[in-house]
Amino acid sequence: MKKLIIFSIILVSSVNCFSQSFTKNLFKRLSFGVKAGANYSNFTNADFETDGLVGFHAGGLVNFKLNEHLSIEEEFLFSLQGAKLKGVNDNESIKLYYMTVPILLKYRTNSGIYFEAGPQVGALMKEDLDKTLVDGQFAKKLDFGVAAGLGFQARNGLGIGARYVAGLSGVGDFQSTVVKTDFKNSTVQASVFYVF
Repeated sequence: MKKLIIFSIILVSSVNCFSQSFTKNLFKRLSFGVKAGANYSNFTNADFETDGLVGFHAGGLVNFKLNEHLSIEEEFLFSLQGAKLKGVNDNESIKLYYMTVPILLKYRTNSGIYFEAGPQVGALMKEDLDKTLVDGQFAKKLDFGVAAGLGFQARNGLGIGARYVAGLSGVGDFQSTVVKTDFKNSTVQASVFYVF
């Protein structure tokens, strides 16, 4: 019985030490930050004429360091995208407000230059357009895309970046015999960020 108690104490102590060490190591690899910047968006594969729309994005990020150069970054960004319609109501704008979540594999060099790529999902929060253009909902609730970019992050956590997000899913969620609804989002982003 005495041996069992001693073994139990050693086992609990070992598990506790491992748990504390694992948790400490996990939190060392995690970093958090804030990000904001400008968007320039348009629709691709549209059979109606459009011009680019200037918008914005802002939110937070979580970065998990895999090793000295590789990390996985997940962002939570409120993003204004869409396009201007040419020749309709003096350049009527279609503004689509998304909560976007890109999950990116990020490679950072010793000099601070980084490259990133990965999938992105966007949830439509609001749409702003002339309701005479469509009756009811204009855009689908979910938008899928792929993102790739590059930038620079200083040792103090301050950085700048540029990214292109190509839509993979059709945007339109309306019925039309004249207009194809499978046009896609296309967005260029320029950002400043700070990682704590």
